[in-house]
Amino acid sequence: MPKNKQKHKFRLFSAVLATVCIILVGDAVAPTASIGNSQYIWWIIMLIGFFVPYGLISAELGTQYPSEGGMYTWVKKAFGPKWAGRVAWYYWVNYPLWVASLADLVTTYLLQMMGVEMTWPLILAIQIAYIVLVSVLGVLRISQSAWLSNLGAICKFIFMAGIGALGIYVLVTQGSANPITSFTDLLPMVGADGKFDFTGLGFVALIIFNMLGFEVVSTFSDDMDNPKKEIPKAVIVGGILIAVFYLLASFGIGVAIPLEEISTDSGLLDSYNILLTTVGFSAAAIKAITVVIGGMFIYTLVANISSWNFGVNSVIAYAAEDGTFPKSWAKRNKNGVPYVVSIWTGVVGAIIAIAGIIVAQFVPDLSNLFWTFFSLSLVTLLLSYLPMFMAFLKLHKQGPAVKKGYWINGGKIKITLFGIVPFLLILVALFFTLFPEFNLEMFEYNWPLIVGAAIAIIIGEIMVFNMSRKQKQIKTRKTTKRVRARSTR
Repeated sequence: MPKNKQKHKFRLFSAVLATVCIILVGDAVAPTASIGNSQYIWWIIMLIGFFVPYGLISAELGTQYPSEGGMYTWVKKAFGPKWAGRVAWYYWVNYPLWVASLADLVTTYLLQMMGVEMTWPLILAIQIAYIVLVSVLGVLRISQSAWLSNLGAICKFIFMAGIGALGIYVLVTQGSANPITSFTDLLPMVGADGKFDFTGLGFVALIIFNMLGFEVVSTFSDDMDNPKKEIPKAVIVGGILIAVFYLLASFGIGVAIPLEEISTDSGLLDSYNILLTTVGFSAAAIKAITVVIGGMFIYTLVANISSWNFGVNSVIAYAAEDGTFPKSWAKRNKNGVPYVVSIWTGVVGAIIAIAGIIVAQFVPDLSNLFWTFFSLSLVTLLLSYLPMFMAFLKLHKQGPAVKKGYWINGGKIKITLFGIVPFLLILVALFFTLFPEFNLEMFEYNWPLIVGAAIAIIIGEIMVFNMSRKQKQIKTRKTTKRVRARSTR
């Protein structure tokens, strides 16, 4: 636990904006829009099947078991340190991958905004600068950097609402680049030929990614005046805003760009260019607007990571205290923030960025570094959430731990569905992200992701095994000391 707490507190308004800043990630909008018109039905399914139960589960666990350890603490209480160690490992390893993917996205947007070519050393320098910046911001408590997340959320509101409004206007006046010609166009898992298509299940992972982060809000409990009331409110209000703005942004992109032409990294600015041109803005005005929007987008990539930093670092610090990570990773600064974790995240993120740029110079097929890093980050992040829903079912069965904490009311069937349905949806998302098609040709393009996920799992199991062995050795030494002490009496 932190040695020193800040006198200034994290208010409900800031908690709502932080929730939005954490979960509403601009980098996932274009990939989500690439789903096509079926994304609207997917959103309805996932809002009911995943978003609502996940948000309420996070609120219950966060107030019944308040801790900066978040998911690590909950899973440890339910299943012990081994499973908690696995959660911590997957939760952390996704993070430097995500940071590296966003560093690549920053340079992509700068190139698009400036309209000039950059040499790879300059691109690398910009990416390293981004990684250093977010690592430095990672040593601040969320109450100290609330202004950063608040402004980040406002920026997201502006550019997502803006593209949504442009999309609505263009749709009404000139039509969509992806028109809905029949109800079949809206159906998930239905191919262009109207037949059932399993590959559509791969989209589940993208939608889930757009909803993750509520458990990070629970790690802010020590910075809140009344977390038992403020966390559930932040989850509900923030959740509504998040769903609305995601749909607005992805709708605008879908109106602007044909499905097969949507870029997973530059799709947002591409859409602004097309929509503004369609509306009739001059070239100079379009340039000015896209530079402003691009600048706001880049700022949100800084604010978003900064909001996640404290939650991720706290989880890993708790795991380090149990021996899953090196003990030094549990060290905290005078404000109680685990700073060593932030340093190592930056170091690993920088190594990944450097390696990615070098590989891209020799293997052009891997030039879309954002999508490569993002996909592996997505898989490892989803793995970290699986035990959380099973932990909820076990801890909920034990009854409330805190009388005034938030509690999900309902019978056994409702509670079971709340835990099982999101769990199964994550399993489906993982499987179809790793194996999008049922043929051998799939391995030709998806092998890097499959191999990367396998390596992450193996390393995680080695870490958990070593942690378990160390803990047994410590217990054995303590038992031996007690026996010797008794024998000398």
